[in-house]
Amino acid sequence: MGNHETAEGRPTRSSRRTFLTASAAATAAAVATPLAAGPAVAATDAPRGPGRPARPQPPDRELTALLREIDRARIEATVRRLAAFGTRHTLSSQTDPVRGIGAARDWIHAQLTGYAAASGGRMTVALQSYVQEPASRIPTATTITNVVATLRGDVTPERVYVITGHYDSRATDVMDAVSDAPGADDDASGVAVVLELARVLASRRTEATIVLAAVAGEEQGLYGSTYLAGRLKAAGVDVQGMFSNDIVGSSTADDGTRDPRTVRLFAEGVPTAETPAEAGVRQSVGGENDSPSRQLARFVTDVADHGVTGMDVRVIYRRDRYLRGSDHISFLREGWPAGRFTEPAEDFAHQHQDVRVVDGVQYGDLPEFCDFDYITRVARVNGAALWSLAQAPGTPKGVTVVTTNLTNDTTLRWQRGPEPDLAGYEVVWRETTAAEWQKVLAVGDVTEVTIDLSKDNVFFGVRAVDQGRAPQPGRVPEAGKLRRVAGQGVGGAVIAQRSWSRHAPSTNR
Repeated sequence: MGNHETAEGRPTRSSRRTFLTASAAATAAAVATPLAAGPAVAATDAPRGPGRPARPQPPDRELTALLREIDRARIEATVRRLAAFGTRHTLSSQTDPVRGIGAARDWIHAQLTGYAAASGGRMTVALQSYVQEPASRIPTATTITNVVATLRGDVTPERVYVITGHYDSRATDVMDAVSDAPGADDDASGVAVVLELARVLASRRTEATIVLAAVAGEEQGLYGSTYLAGRLKAAGVDVQGMFSNDIVGSSTADDGTRDPRTVRLFAEGVPTAETPAEAGVRQSVGGENDSPSRQLARFVTDVADHGVTGMDVRVIYRRDRYLRGSDHISFLREGWPAGRFTEPAEDFAHQHQDVRVVDGVQYGDLPEFCDFDYITRVARVNGAALWSLAQAPGTPKGVTVVTTNLTNDTTLRWQRGPEPDLAGYEVVWRETTAAEWQKVLAVGDVTEVTIDLSKDNVFFGVRAVDQGRAPQPGRVPEAGKLRRVAGQGVGGAVIAQRSWSRHAPSTNR
């Protein structure tokens, strides 16, 4: 991470819900107000009102099997191999076969190419290079290369999710391209997560596309990830979620305390790339806590915080740590939802340090200070999130709360998704003071619904659900007073029996 920016769960069967689309409180406008997209999470003290309490999505056998394939020994071997290149500084040798960033690049490429062989052609691997002209921390024109594996989806391949780790490293002096900079925690650990997920995903079919990238130039200024995000943007790719894994290698803080079961997920509030029009909507609806990135983070806690991953996902409502910034920021700048995974508390003697011993204290980012069981659990959190996103329907789009008239109920509208296995939608809501979604209502395969609950008092969201079990006509929940404008019966229990509870992140703003 560069200095550049100031209990075993029991599988059940359920349908997959999407990364939710949430709305916010009412606006003063006399037109339908557009909302954004995001996920849903369990609530402990659900308020009175329509719907049932929101619950996390338990992993099914398919996901449980995937997560158990994540191999601690392979992760450790990757971290040790990357550290053995001596330095992976962006300005180090690109031609030396045993030392420097070029040797690391070629080794990563070979690993990913080997994994792709099991995909039947669905996974492709590329060296994505460009020449960075002199700039901050780049004194001379330098080739920066990302190693990118793309696992193409079978159903909606245009929908994309991205995961990165950065394979460059640094010593104390950010311009020192010669001294040893093993970069075990920062960020061989993140690259190990990316490579291991590429291995276990290569032989599996996904509905959406997953991009798994080892990026360079992070320590010098997010150069590689900026280029990757720019290329995706120029190609018109629909990136619906991105995760940076940066410094995910240790569970031990600088005071020696350990927290081996927590990973932090940083998620910004006000979007980095917010337009003036979007700012106006956010201000009018009170959507400061409902950015697409916050919705993505809620989705992660919904699907990845359980016994099979063995981790507690601690969401931090910030873009990143103080004095630091990781590769997710490159994607936030393009307007996409993104977050950064990192360990719970850091030991700064083992980051951005020359390898040395001072007064009997070992400094340097060495593999001996990594916790490989911990990295394995972080990989499982990422695997649960990516798999659930890629197998669920996409985030609902065009979500609006209708504010043409003064009413004490709420009408929501949205666009129907293109997925052939789309079963319908759910509406979630929460009190304006609650951090997580508290209630959920199954509304069926509709694109408009009116709920007898005031938009002035709560936040709403919409999430798509796939056909784990097609929604059956059901009775409107007693507390719901829910009606479907199109006139058909309300869909029944869409969080029904299938592997994962497949829902997409919600939309909210």
